[in-house]
Amino acid sequence: MRNFLVRRLIYGIAAVLGGTLIVFGLSRMSGVDPRYLYFSESGYGLSTEQWDRLGRELNLDKPVPVQYVLWLGGVLRGDMGESLTSQRPVTEMLRQRLPNTLKLAFVAWTFGTAVGVPLGVLSAVRRGTAWDYGGRGFALLGQTLPTFWVGIMAILLFSVRLRWLPSGTMGEGFSVRNYVLPAIVLGWLPAAGYMRLTRTSMLDVMDSEFMKLARAKGVASWKVVWKHGFRNAMLAPVTFSALLFVGFITGTVVTETIFSWPGMGRLAADAVFGNDFPVLAGAMLVSVLLYVGVTLLLDIIYALIDPRIGHA
Repeated sequence: MRNFLVRRLIYGIAAVLGGTLIVFGLSRMSGVDPRYLYFSESGYGLSTEQWDRLGRELNLDKPVPVQYVLWLGGVLRGDMGESLTSQRPVTEMLRQRLPNTLKLAFVAWTFGTAVGVPLGVLSAVRRGTAWDYGGRGFALLGQTLPTFWVGIMAILLFSVRLRWLPSGTMGEGFSVRNYVLPAIVLGWLPAAGYMRLTRTSMLDVMDSEFMKLARAKGVASWKVVWKHGFRNAMLAPVTFSALLFVGFITGTVVTETIFSWPGMGRLAADAVFGNDFPVLAGAMLVSVLLYVGVTLLLDIIYALIDPRIGHA
């Protein structure tokens, strides 16, 4: 087990370093002086002294490997530079936006898990019945309807026509009404994925010999399904669940834009449109760290669920 975790930790550190190389390389691979990226006016109006001073501040007078080491040192100290549009520290902006995305991601993840997993189990247990066809229809709609269209239609129906729910924004404090539409829109596609994945895993397990033996011994039906079947079929849903939660945090651009949610996704979208490279680089680094951290946690859960993995 210890050797397994040490290997995974080394792989995680290597992945983080690789991510920082990619982020840093974005400002160098374009072939344009990075100073043009930091000023929307492409350097016009700057005197020669100001241009040279900016180069020294960005360490452009040093070799590229040295620039990367100095930039990485600043990141490790929590210094990701300042936003070009708001002139605020990037670290402060990420610290303010990340909790908002975490709240929405947790609610959407809870919705997707609570709907998709039981529906997948029910569809597998009632294979070929109306429950099965209904669950597969739900999954089909969830995986084919575009998120932006579902969000717009939800606002049109429940906010404009029926006036049941607010059309957007986070609101003050924690109001359930503000979370309903964005959480369902964000969680519908993952719920459909949960359903299909859980159904497939359960069908594979239910045809196995130990399930037939449990039924032959007279074990209660609910124990056969949940204690014996679901426990052995949960490896794939657990993988999907962990990566899904991180995907919510880093990939909520469409949902947060539609519902005017002040989170990481909307911040990254605004950074792209405003050519705000420091903010975009900071958001990408947070994404890399979250993915690597969750993957490492997922490896530990794997080893606990299946001891054979820990001895691999």
